Amino acid sequence: MKGIELAESWRPAASRAGRIAAAALAVALLAPGLGQAAECVARPELLDLGTVLPKTRAAIELTKEVDIVALGSSSTEGYGASTRLRTYPAELLRALSLLFPGARVNVLNKGIGGQQVDAMLERLDRDVFPETPDLVIWQLGTNAALRRYNIDSFRRLVAEGVDRMRSRGIEVILMTPQYAPAVLALPNEEEYLDAIATVARERGVGLFDRFGIMKEWFDREQMAYAEFLVRDGLHLNDFGYQCIGRLMAQAIEQAIEQAVRR
Repeated sequence: MKGIELAESWRPAASRAGRIAAAALAVALLAPGLGQAAECVARPELLDLGTVLPKTRAAIELTKEVDIVALGSSSTEGYGASTRLRTYPAELLRALSLLFPGARVNVLNKGIGGQQVDAMLERLDRDVFPETPDLVIWQLGTNAALRRYNIDSFRRLVAEGVDRMRSRGIEVILMTPQYAPAVLALPNEEEYLDAIATVARERGVGLFDRFGIMKEWFDREQMAYAEFLVRDGLHLNDFGYQCIGRLMAQAIEQAIEQAVRR
């Protein structure tokens, strides 16, 4: 693995356009360009992954090199970022390198825009397993919710993917969808959030509650959507990606510290 690999450019799904048009208008009406003044915050309990990461800890402390694959769709690939070096995986690499200066941190960006869980499962053998990662961060659920993917099939496929990765000794963190107007406009986004949380709990893997963190930016911190989203009402801007990358690094550090105490 050689640090960050930048995937193909994002390809939006045509079926998504109608669903997010109204949300994009709502965000466009909010004051733009406020992100740089906002703070990147999250309550400690929101950074609790619900699991420990002993393999990741051993890679950092013993072999002095940790390999991470960021698997997902457009918000992993980085649609909405001003450059490809401002994606959340890029920021995660920077943040973890500062947190663990004695180890080489490698983060491979395997996000492809528009993909759902079944398409990501199909490329595990191509994009994940050959990299022999210590940790996979799997961002999923947004496209499934937007396209009304059958919830039972979604839950089953997420569990299948987790089982396949764990069978190879890979630690897994599941990342929930973003808190954004395009997602909130759906009638049943909670079902997909619950499905991801259920799989994480039943399989004993990590859960990074991106939805809950971003909800607190809006509710508790009273941030406007335009401070962390681009105008489509769905994807993060530079600040949003930077913040998610940094908070993910803090969550991983916390899980590693918990592994040491056990």
